[in-house]
Amino acid sequence: MKLKLNSAQIKEIAEYFKVLSEESRLKILNSLCDGQKNVGEIVKYTGLEQANVSRHLKILTQAKILERTTEGVSVYYEIKNKKLFNLCEMVCKELL
Repeated sequence: MKLKLNSAQIKEIAEYFKVLSEESRLKILNSLCDGQKNVGEIVKYTGLEQANVSRHLKILTQAKILERTTEGVSVYYEIKNKKLFNLCEMVCKELL
């Protein structure tokens, strides 16, 4: 089935892919493939600086790619729409 998209829809899709096009954000998403993590766990997994991770987590959350949950004093992040795994798998199979 082919989709006919209007200009606003195309712009929204382009913005979504723009968020996904940054290497540090892909590292963060990769770290969350096996479930939710807090900032410290993401920093440890990715090797990125804490301030950098926090900035990218904010962008990914605003883009509705990640979901943020507070448990006591800890904040956990997880991938909101598991269909993102299908997209990543399709791209990886094509490129790797």
